[in-house]
Amino acid sequence: MREKPNPLDDFHPAVAAWFRQTFPAPTAAQAAAWPSIRAGQHTLVAAPTGSGKTLTAFLAAIDALVREGVAHGGVLADATSVVYVSPLKALSNDIHINLEAPLEGIRAELEKLGLPDVAIRTAVRTGDTPQVERNLLRKQPPHILVTTPESLYVLLGSASGRSMLSGTRTVIVDEIHAIAGSKRGSHLALSLERLESLCQRRLLRIGLSATQKPIEMVADFLVGAGENAALAGLASPSATAGSPFGTSGGGNKATIIDVGHSRPRDLAIEVPPVPLEAVMSNDSWELVYDRLAQLVQAHRTTLVFVNTRRMAERAARHLSERLGKEIVAAHHGSLAKEQRLDAEQRLKRGELSVLVATASLELGIDIGE
Repeated sequence: MREKPNPLDDFHPAVAAWFRQTFPAPTAAQAAAWPSIRAGQHTLVAAPTGSGKTLTAFLAAIDALVREGVAHGGVLADATSVVYVSPLKALSNDIHINLEAPLEGIRAELEKLGLPDVAIRTAVRTGDTPQVERNLLRKQPPHILVTTPESLYVLLGSASGRSMLSGTRTVIVDEIHAIAGSKRGSHLALSLERLESLCQRRLLRIGLSATQKPIEMVADFLVGAGENAALAGLASPSATAGSPFGTSGGGNKATIIDVGHSRPRDLAIEVPPVPLEAVMSNDSWELVYDRLAQLVQAHRTTLVFVNTRRMAERAARHLSERLGKEIVAAHHGSLAKEQRLDAEQRLKRGELSVLVATASLELGIDIGE
């Protein structure tokens, strides 16, 4: 009986060695998606949180850069090859940080093999990026750019941004379900077509998400309407011919990698032991905060989501009075970039017991443990 081929065998030895030392084995999503991505096929990966989706997309792109660098004596062109688009600044910062470990590990493996050092530069470009760092991007473009839909639009509107992005080969869209059906998604779809027009080449598009239904429509959004929509019965070829999403996607189907979404859940609805009213009394709120504090103490890490920034600050203050200021923090859009990043990192390091957030964190971050 023939053994099933190991998907890592197709990677550069340094890349494969780093992966094997870091992880016991590829996840189901990685094993299924890598052959498609490496074959240059648009790929949509639907998998649960914690299934290694981000590395699924990045490792093939990193492998291509490593091979290119080794072939040219360790020298890579000063051009952006990979654009990673995240709907949230928090996710963008998190991905940038998590890219450093594999890149450093792969460089160490190259040294062990006696091969030229390949320094792959990464950078984040969001609305939080200081002007000094933006100026550095113009002088020395990153090989991997982590950005948001809005910042990608801004870059495409400037001469320096277009110059930096003109060498793009791969686009990764994370949490694609969160924007596909909104005006923000339409805005991003237009930016992706502008980027492809700028590069004058077919860009490899990779979509990542934990929740996608109907998955065929999300695949259409990723690559453009064209053939996918016609095959799915979502639109006729004549209807999509004039679509702004079909300019590059026509005839390019996306390979769908769906490894399932179900995970065990423990769900409950709790209400205060007093009648709910339009305006709750201070006594009622005290009962809510007391119960929240009990739940926080019964668990290792707790995320509390609220509707407004003011409510985030208020809830964090009341929980701090009950649990201690050191283990409670707030996270919302009015906080300075440094304060938000500090809260995210403290959460990941296990220093926080509870983080109270608005939609600024609703798509989550890599919690670490």
